Amino acid sequence: MPAGVSWATYLKMCAASLLSMCAGAEVVHRYYRPDLTIPEIPPKPGELKTELLGLKKRQHKPQISQQ
Repeated sequence: MPAGVSWATYLKMCAASLLSMCAGAEVVHRYYRPDLTIPEIPPKPGELKTELLGLKKRQHKPQISQQ
């Protein structure tokens, strides 16, 4: 008996958890509707909208505190 409950209760809870996770993933997938197309030519640097601007080269050197 896992977690102090009967096997039947344990399996029901596992099945309910799995079904609710799958249903939640489906709802989120349908809400956001991701673009799953694969482009033939990869985008050039800077064209990709998910590129983080903070990771590009900095114009100045970071200051290091000396304590």
